[in-house]
This record gives sequence, structure tokens and C-alpha cells, in this order.
Amino acid sequence: MTATTTPYAELAAPSTARRLLTAPTTGPLVALLLACVFFAVSTDQFLTGGNFSLIVQQVMVVGTLAIGQTLIILTAGIDLSCGAVMAFGSIVIAKMAAEGSLPPLLAIGLGLVICGGFGLINGLLVQKIPLPPFIVTLGMLNVAFALTHIYSKEQTVTSLPGPLTALGQTFPLGHTDITYGSLVTIALFLLLAYALSSTGWGRHVYALGNSQEAARLNGIRTSRLTIGIYTVAGLLYGIAALLLISRTGVGDPQAGQTDNLDSITAVVLGGTSLFGGRGSVLGTFIGVLIVGVFRNGLQLMGVASVYQTLITGVLVILAVTVDQISRKRAR
Repeated sequence: MTATTTPYAELAAPSTARRLLTAPTTGPLVALLLACVFFAVSTDQFLTGGNFSLIVQQVMVVGTLAIGQTLIILTAGIDLSCGAVMAFGSIVIAKMAAEGSLPPLLAIGLGLVICGGFGLINGLLVQKIPLPPFIVTLGMLNVAFALTHIYSKEQTVTSLPGPLTALGQTFPLGHTDITYGSLVTIALFLLLAYALSSTGWGRHVYALGNSQEAARLNGIRTSRLTIGIYTVAGLLYGIAALLLISRTGVGDPQAGQTDNLDSITAVVLGGTSLFGGRGSVLGTFIGVLIVGVFRNGLQLMGVASVYQTLITGVLVILAVTVDQISRKRAR
């Protein structure tokens, strides 16, 4: 009896190789590796430890924003305000620490609370009224943008105290200098990847993205969960604000104007579905690296920035097209 049933069981169970090939992160990972090979052949400067460290430094701010964006997109939402909220948080932190009477650590804490507050308001408006996430976050983008310029008086904040720029400091790893901020970003990716894949909260996030009504009928407190997700995303934008300050050394009211689109680009390139319920933070990390590698490699090749934007746009369209086709096949 066992001998006759085992072959059928083996046929029914997908092989490890097949699971790997059909995983949402496989395509983005292959694209990243191919891009690295192409640029390594095209320029001698690409394949160096210092350049890879530079790529991570260049994407750590957008990468942190993209973690929060991933959480929201997994619920079939979207956040257009993340870059503007980050910019306002960075101005609050910088001005309070450099020109106000607050100690640097307290100023950082205040910035995190304010960014988390923006996320909380977004979540309440989306869940309690309810309003479409696109409209809510588009409006909040304008609110945060205006507050940034009103509060900063269009002035860049300089002469920042040491604790605000500490994450921009480097330490040697072999022959390569690594910033502490890069480690913070990687740690956040690992933390949220674990939370989504190995906790009940993470399973509820995916359930909410697949069907809010089905999740509610299964006992998930969808209202509380949605508000919590937007609030956590806001706190992540606050951390991104601190990373931005540590990288630039100033509080810049002009910062973050395209970072909302860059974060969405990274999430989509990483294989997370804009329709919710499918994707991962690991995929977003790969998507962030794809954006960083392409921009860095094209810059090393002397390609104008407008063509870098063009190529990034084409990649996004291709990624969404692949997602749409895979959804139709799954039906």
C-alpha cells in the first residue's frame, strides 16, 4: 500500500526547486544578479567593496521608507506621503536639536512621534471614515510638504549636534568603510521580514491584504490592524528622517520630494503585488538594491540622469505587468 501511494504523494508535493523558481523574489533576484554582471563587465569601478558600500549608503533612506511602504501595499493600500512626512520629521529633529532647547535624543524622539502621528492619522482616515488610501496620503503629502516649508522658513538647518549625524559615521570592514546607518537599515529589513513571516501579526497582515472582509469574519480586528500598520509605517519614516540627516549632515526642507515614488518603485520591483496580500520585505530589499545598482552603474558609465529615470520607469511597468499576468494565471 505504501509503495503505491508514495509516488503519487511525491508528484503532488511541489519540489524544492519548483518552489524556488516560482517564489516572488526569484525574478527580482535574477534581475539584480544580471544587472551586477552587466555593470561589472561595463566598468572596472563597479565591482569593488567601496562601491557596494556606497550603493547601500545611497539607498538606505529610500530602503527604510520602502519597508513602511511594503507594509501598506501588502494591505492593498498605498502611501504617497512617506517622503514628505520624512522631510518634515527631519526638519523637526534638526531645528529642535540645533536651534531649540531640546537635547538631541529628545529631539529625535519627538521627530519619531510626529512621523508616527502622521501614520496614525492616515490609518484613522483610511479605516474609520473610510477614505481611499490614495486620496488620504495624497492629501497628507501636501500637508506635510507645506508644514515642512512653513516650519523651516525655507532655510536649511546646519551646525547639527553629533548624535544627529552619528549614523553617518563609518567603521572599517576589511578594506571597506561601512556606515552605521547602513547596518540600521539592514537590521530593520531583517526585523520586519521576521515579523511578517514568523508571527501571527504578519499572517494577519497578509490576510488583510487578501480580503479585509474574510479577515474580519475570521476574527481579525481589521480596523485596529490597519491603523497599527499605518502607524508603524510612520515610525519607519521617522527613522528614515534620522538616516537622511546622518547622511547629508543638514536638515533640508527640499529633501524627499521624489522618495515616495522611489519607495513604491522598490516595492514593486521586489515582487510585492499592488493588489495586496502577496510579497515580502526581502523582495523589497532586492528591489531597493536593483534601483541602487542601476543608478550607480549607469552613473559610472556616464549615462545622463534622465535616462536613468527612463530605465527605472520601464522596469516598474515590466514588474507590474508580470504581476498582473501572474494574478490572471492564478485565477
